[in-house]
Amino acid sequence: MIQTKAAGPSGSLPLTDKMLREAPSGNLFGLSQNVGMGWEPGKLNGKQILLLSTQGGMRGEDGKPIALGYHTGHWEVGLLMKAAAEEISQNGGIPFAGYVSDPCDGRSQGTTGMFDSFPYRNDAAMVYRRLIRSLPTRKAVIGIATCDKGHPAMLIALASMHDLPTIAIPGGVTLPPSHGEDAGKVQTIGARYANDELSMQEAADLGCRACATPGGGCQFLGTAATSQVVGEALGLSIPHSALAPSGQSVWLEMAQQSARAVMKMEEQKITTKDILTDGAIRNAMVIHAAFGGSTNLLLHIPAIAHAAGLYIPTVQDWNNVNKQVPRIVSVLPNGPVHHPTVRAYLAGGVPEVMLQLRPLGVLDETVMTVTGETLGSVLDWWEQSERRQQMKKRLKEADSIDASDVIMTPAKAKEKGLTSTVTFPTGNIAPEGAVIKSTSIDPSMLDENGVYIHRGTAKVFTSEKEAIRAIKNGEIHKGDIMAVIGRGPLGTGMEETYQLTSALKHLSYGKHVTLLTDARFSGVSTGACIGHIGPEGLAGGPIGKLRTGDIIDVRIDTKKLEGHLNMIGFSDGGNSPEDGKAILEMREVHPEMKPDPDLPDDTRLWAALQSVSGGTWKGSVYDVNRIIEVLKAGEEALSQLKKEKHSMEI
Repeated sequence: MIQTKAAGPSGSLPLTDKMLREAPSGNLFGLSQNVGMGWEPGKLNGKQILLLSTQGGMRGEDGKPIALGYHTGHWEVGLLMKAAAEEISQNGGIPFAGYVSDPCDGRSQGTTGMFDSFPYRNDAAMVYRRLIRSLPTRKAVIGIATCDKGHPAMLIALASMHDLPTIAIPGGVTLPPSHGEDAGKVQTIGARYANDELSMQEAADLGCRACATPGGGCQFLGTAATSQVVGEALGLSIPHSALAPSGQSVWLEMAQQSARAVMKMEEQKITTKDILTDGAIRNAMVIHAAFGGSTNLLLHIPAIAHAAGLYIPTVQDWNNVNKQVPRIVSVLPNGPVHHPTVRAYLAGGVPEVMLQLRPLGVLDETVMTVTGETLGSVLDWWEQSERRQQMKKRLKEADSIDASDVIMTPAKAKEKGLTSTVTFPTGNIAPEGAVIKSTSIDPSMLDENGVYIHRGTAKVFTSEKEAIRAIKNGEIHKGDIMAVIGRGPLGTGMEETYQLTSALKHLSYGKHVTLLTDARFSGVSTGACIGHIGPEGLAGGPIGKLRTGDIIDVRIDTKKLEGHLNMIGFSDGGNSPEDGKAILEMREVHPEMKPDPDLPDDTRLWAALQSVSGGTWKGSVYDVNRIIEVLKAGEEALSQLKKEKHSMEI
């Protein structure tokens, strides 16, 4: 029998004369909505806390899938939402929940789905901000996210809420298989099989086991893990929360602690602008360098700074930080020992890295954190905490690993040969600069001074599909220099080319190949892979004029963090950077380079907006004032052209 009416909730709204006379109608109707959804009328006066999440998929009560998510990183975060919400309720608050799910960069590698990956970040941050503003009665916001684009989008959104208390809960990491390969290496089974370096059965077995637990980000220090680390380094997440193993009690406890922390922030009138300062941004850059993090954070940290209304770090700022800060963490994918990220967590995570850096004076310890305490106070606590000792003890018991072999002192890291993280080479191919995670170049390819030198013949590709086909068909050989051009924001939305970098990493000859591109790389990429080359080919950059047969000279000093990328001529002419520059200036762009025919209009719009806002080196943000200025100038120019055309017709 179909009902056509119902009694409605029992009880009365806790209204007052002042509320009825002065409150907006939306606030009053919101109370009706709240009881309509089942909240008790007598509990409507609690402080409203908004929880936002990237949750995806549908899980049964037993954890089994009803509908799959896109990836493990957003599969279990609903449990964090539940734990945080229950904590808020138990303390008299009213939790609200909203969701904007996120894609999986691993799932979209090599597909047109990658064209939406980076632009998604801006769109998601915008929707999160709209959701926050659309609940005018919220007193604080908790953001829960895990992976490559969802977590940076959440940090950007929270950073925009200057006058609200906000806190980020990281979704943690999945565990590695007891016997098998991590989720980064397993993405190369196709390339290794095609090169007869893996059997079909081996590929099938390894692929089945790679994601050993159903939740959390991948087990390596890729973009997801690095973003979690950066969120904590900014002070937006509670201490020792990044990289927690998903689904375990210590992970759920983190959500409960975060809920208590944000309610305390609201009581003490601590808001996001108290947490995010120029000092906090620099601390994030310092910790990025110390961990050896993903180069994608060079795109995300400036965007966070922009959202917070802070100074946006330049390439020179990044260079200075990386020259001052040693890398002291040994994890996947950089090594030298490829520990999974859960070991970095047990070794002490972000606070342990900060503690080891403390004597160097590279951190601003005066910054405020979401605990309500300064970073200096947090580190004082961590140094003496029982938690620190218990974590290290568990790492030894479980994996027979000493914490000091995962997170080292600067002196030990130097002794073990760990080098700083990022180098920004320039040259006639990259006049605006480029980036390479120099710490991930195979050590056997460096000379006695830690310098990578490669002079070779270019093989130029105008699509990633052509490039991966060449690798799988045996057309790439030891000593080649691959140039994948026209794949920046205007060409593909600045796609990740991990399909290429991972194949080169795990093929026997791959360490002898250099890759140049105006696209970007996955956070787990390793090898002599140089990306973010600017200007991009489709914006008139010299990389767009390269041809197969050009002689390229690459030099990366992994100790001084200096380098160059130069075209020096071709087989029958030229032998210097000056010759190469002259040749490139005279050339037309590559005739086959063009925006990908499958590039969505959504991404084309994103590319145009971020381009006039400063482009990738400014974080690919939307600078609204600049966009409006350009639109106004364009309208005036079009109006003038129309007048001139009209006068000529007369």
